[in-house]
Amino acid sequence: MTAAARTVLVTGAASGIGFACAEMLLGQGHNVCGVDIGPAPPIKTAPLNYIEARADVSDAAQCADAVATCVKRFGRLDALIHMAAVHSTKTWREIDAAHMNQVLAVNVTGAFNMSQAAALAMEKTGGGAICLAMSGSIAVSGLGGDGRGGIAYIASKAAIIGVTRGLARSLAPLNIRVNAVSPGSTRTAMTADYSETAIRNAGSKTLAGRMGEAGEIASVALFLISDAAGYVDGEIVNVNGGGNLGL
Repeated sequence: MTAAARTVLVTGAASGIGFACAEMLLGQGHNVCGVDIGPAPPIKTAPLNYIEARADVSDAAQCADAVATCVKRFGRLDALIHMAAVHSTKTWREIDAAHMNQVLAVNVTGAFNMSQAAALAMEKTGGGAICLAMSGSIAVSGLGGDGRGGIAYIASKAAIIGVTRGLARSLAPLNIRVNAVSPGSTRTAMTADYSETAIRNAGSKTLAGRMGEAGEIASVALFLISDAAGYVDGEIVNVNGGGNLGL
């Protein structure tokens, strides 16, 4: 993004990385539509350039409605940061088909639904940028339990690689870039159930020696939708404190 104000729709805005993205964008003077399935906590800097919308991202119609709400308020949509997801800590013995399908519906189909709705709006105004969320958990293939991501969650986040690259190629002719940020273990509501042992173990696997903070991931997401990343397209950017090297 340039110095001029842009309009950005942020999903998962009620907590964690999505909330951090919304606050950072507002602090920079951009228009923000914060989308979540439930109410978001008060945005400290929320002025007239913030609007909240509700949506279950697994429902394409609700995604389209959220985008329409954003465009109605601000006149256009320039970027999407999609952080909405559900966690799953079930082990392979605990998972059934219904649970697997639910996680995939939110995390994979939801990413496509929101991207499709956003792209249709961006197409009308000459393009834009999309940032999806993968996860570093696919590199370590967690078993689940103890608050850690299990097979359903990991499978859903691995699929985001295909969604990102497929959309990047499909939307490039419309001047819409699509990338994904891949956080390592990060202190958010999703990891709030980690035991102290799990927190220490997660941190010890990184070169940084600690878990990440939501703002550290958010800052990279903001970069990926900015003009500074204009030559970055179809990429998965790891933000994990050197976790791939610390294993």
